Amino acid sequence: MVEPEERPSVAGQRLGAPESLGISTLEPGQRPPTMPPGRQISIRVQMLDDTQEVFEVSQRAPGKALFDLVCSHLNLVEGDYFGLEFQDQRKMIVWLDLLKPILKQIRRPKNIILRFVVKFFPPDHTQLLEELTRYLFALQIKHDLACGRLTCNESSAALLVAHIVQSEIGDFDEVQCKQHLLNNKYIPEQDTLMDKIIGYHRKHVGQTPAESDYQLLEIARRLEMYGVRLHPAKDREGTRLSLAVAHSGVLVFQGHTKINAFNWSKVRKLSFKRKRFLIKLRPDLNSNCQDTLEFMMGSRDCCKVFWKICVEYHAFFRLFEEPKPKPKPVLFTRGSSFRFSGRTQRQVIDYVKDTEFKKVPFERKHSKIQSNSNLSPFPSRQSAEGQGEMLQRNASASGHQADSPLGRTQVTVENPALQRYTGSLNSQTNGCRNGTSDEADARLKPSPSKQQAEHLSTGPVSRSPQHSESPSAGQMMVNGQKQSLSVGQSPDGRQPSPLTSPLLYDAGFIRADDEDERFPTDKAYFIAKELLTTERTYLKDLEVITVSFQKAVLKDEAMPDSLRNLIFANFEPVYKFHETFLKDVEQRLAQWEGRSNAHIKGDYQRVGDVMLKNIQGLKLLSSHLQKHSESLLELEQSCRSSRRLEVLCRDFELQKVCYLPLNIFFLRPLHRLLHYKQILERLCKHYPPTHDDFRDSRAALADVSELVLQLHTTLMKMENFQKLLELKKDLVGIDSLAAPGREFIRLGCLSKLSGKGLQQRMFFLFSDVVMYTSRGLTASNQFKVHGQLPLYGMTIRESEDEWGVPYSFTLFGQRQSVVVAASSASEMEKWIEDIRMAIELADKSNGPTTEILSSSFSDSKSPEDCSADQESEDDLSSSRSSLERQTPHRGNTTVHVCWHRSTSVSMVDFSVALENQLSGNLLRKFKNSNGWQKLWVVFTNFSLFFYKTHQDEYPLASLPLLGYSITIPSESENIHKDYVFKLHFKSHVYYFRSESEYTFERWMEVIRSATCSSSVLRSSSRKDPLVY
Repeated sequence: MVEPEERPSVAGQRLGAPESLGISTLEPGQRPPTMPPGRQISIRVQMLDDTQEVFEVSQRAPGKALFDLVCSHLNLVEGDYFGLEFQDQRKMIVWLDLLKPILKQIRRPKNIILRFVVKFFPPDHTQLLEELTRYLFALQIKHDLACGRLTCNESSAALLVAHIVQSEIGDFDEVQCKQHLLNNKYIPEQDTLMDKIIGYHRKHVGQTPAESDYQLLEIARRLEMYGVRLHPAKDREGTRLSLAVAHSGVLVFQGHTKINAFNWSKVRKLSFKRKRFLIKLRPDLNSNCQDTLEFMMGSRDCCKVFWKICVEYHAFFRLFEEPKPKPKPVLFTRGSSFRFSGRTQRQVIDYVKDTEFKKVPFERKHSKIQSNSNLSPFPSRQSAEGQGEMLQRNASASGHQADSPLGRTQVTVENPALQRYTGSLNSQTNGCRNGTSDEADARLKPSPSKQQAEHLSTGPVSRSPQHSESPSAGQMMVNGQKQSLSVGQSPDGRQPSPLTSPLLYDAGFIRADDEDERFPTDKAYFIAKELLTTERTYLKDLEVITVSFQKAVLKDEAMPDSLRNLIFANFEPVYKFHETFLKDVEQRLAQWEGRSNAHIKGDYQRVGDVMLKNIQGLKLLSSHLQKHSESLLELEQSCRSSRRLEVLCRDFELQKVCYLPLNIFFLRPLHRLLHYKQILERLCKHYPPTHDDFRDSRAALADVSELVLQLHTTLMKMENFQKLLELKKDLVGIDSLAAPGREFIRLGCLSKLSGKGLQQRMFFLFSDVVMYTSRGLTASNQFKVHGQLPLYGMTIRESEDEWGVPYSFTLFGQRQSVVVAASSASEMEKWIEDIRMAIELADKSNGPTTEILSSSFSDSKSPEDCSADQESEDDLSSSRSSLERQTPHRGNTTVHVCWHRSTSVSMVDFSVALENQLSGNLLRKFKNSNGWQKLWVVFTNFSLFFYKTHQDEYPLASLPLLGYSITIPSESENIHKDYVFKLHFKSHVYYFRSESEYTFERWMEVIRSATCSSSVLRSSSRKDPLVY
């Protein structure tokens, strides 16, 4: 018996388990739910580890009371993925309804055994944030394998079993492994696969049970039968089929082969009438599929059971919150009153992320080894090799690399940009409610709540309240990335200062003093116009690769054929697709504005249908999108081995058309998916549910969200890799900056205290080391590394009182101590916050790497001399000859702008800049000029790039926004125009005027998003290294 009032305080003690066998996060002191009064009844529940527990509940208790007791007994936080199933009096397997009383569902509770099993299978196991949850899912996979429900090829089956064996008996021992396989049967054909299983198990040495669970789920989720529960049916011709439901929609199987799938975005209504199960689809002009599909099932009860499961799956994965109950009818009822009860997946993920739990041990019943794994197991090298061998043979694999689950830290992350890195993209972004009509049906109609609409908004980025606040509203600092400044030379032969761009003062632009264009007033029009303007810029960015770079490659012939085919064969289909998409959007905007007389204007004041059509086509190109990151990796490796190719890429980056680092253009297609998602979120927030365009917009949002979810882990890793490659070009004196496992965190200008006083230095913070450098005095303008401080064992302390230097702090390393000072209190807080978090993560890792400890520099000093460091600018004279031998390099990168403006930026800031891109026409005015100049302006990477028109091949000038503030002009400035914002840095002042209130707010939003610079690390949620 399990008496709720007498539960032991520790889960491990309750189960009789040894200490520290695993990690759960439910407080052991939490009391189980209170029971309604009444006679107590005993109910037996079989757990996933095949044990049985008896629970005492009131005879009046609803199903939720029993389910909460089971979750409390297991200390399970993410219990919403699970359910209780049983066999009713009709011999059908049904789920326990959480709203109905238990005795109304189970006639004889003494004779019934309920089974606690997985009910909702998410598409990605990294959405499961708790180790206990992943362990229970692994037990479910193990059970499905044993009963033959999860079918797969021999290689996949053998690899799955090998991970199970590794979890249960630990590292490979041939005698023990063979004996264990003889005593336990995991798959029906186990005897014939014994050698394969042993071969795979041999490769998993050192893998913990938690890592084995992770690998097991990584393989299982790629299988076609993962989470599938078949329900027998027939089509109209009488062909035997099976129906199933998944996170994406309704599936149709013939045997164990999927022959059709109906995505939720395409389903208008689900219903049943007697034995007929009906699927009504949204009209599709490009498909010959009939509007309503009919399937015959065994009985009305079979139809109702499957219909209920569909309703619950749809609500759990698609809604933002639990649907509210329908009001009771006054006279009579029509249809079923069934509704989904419980938290949706979105609510579960948000709840676990936003709540801190104490880690509590749990028992691994079948495991014979101690589990010391953390919450974020990363695939070991041996297991990755075995998995790679299996995936090559597995036809059902999706093709992208294994993700590593993002574990939580003790930092509460509220930054929207950070939520992308800590897994918030794992949540679904569409919502709709379920209703019934006729006998019983599910109308998939949109009805987002006010809270849902607020969630879809993309406002300015805010910092976590647990950390230092960003600058005040009166001084909104903009943090930025790489800029494209004037290419002109200064009189002394060096690159000009990034503080000014001479072309900004060119008087040759077209004046547009009071040119007011008339546009439709609907906000949806301006959202659609933003789609148009940003699509034009995106297509130009694709042309940098498909046209300009390809032309340079073909001319020089320095690139291997295999790499050339890999790059352009995967970029050209994407470019052609977006070329067509841009024409569709341009045509729709022309009809919307009334510039086309071919159609009635009112019927074309929408854009959701265009988005839905093209995003569905874009999903077919997902294989090409996944290859873009591979192209970037292959290009970097080829440049290392071929000096000629390296020179070609460097020379191409110096061309005007390549206004950003070349490797950023390789990530543009992935970034564009995030832009589509943001645009559709704003559109869905603007439309009422009754609007004609709402359904298409919501369906398009669902499709693009699924695509973003599929690719976001790859994007996250590649952004870090791209940043390391960019910094590698700015630094001299260090090899292999892009080392495996290293993550960039922050760079910026600090003053270092030495024997000659405070001297300006550029500091670079990575996940394993802090580097400090000084700027060269030659044309290359690269930064020479003067020292490295490993983070392992480092401490940090504010030392303003000790040294009498404002905003100073001291870094105490194992070999060296450094005193530095920031330019402001906010800058000091950002640095201290990021360094402390990086130190904490480094201390939790395996310690300093051999590479860091053994690295040496030409001007490095002995440990005895480090305490009295006499480094100064004079030291650079000895190294000028080496600097002068460096190849030509741009002197206007992010590092140089930070150097000039004494500021810093973090990786999170760069990620925000990549998500908040904008293009369009603006009117610009200088401080002392009278007229306004009409320009095509592109905001990206924390810089404004100026063109005469959107057809221009390259920008005429650029304005790096690092250090700038954005405000609204005051009355004394005599700017008597609407929708004007002001950018100013010291004596540099620019006014920009937009065409509407919406575009004004968007320009303010994307620029202001940089002012709320977050120092919270995206890597704070990681405990696993990146593998390139």
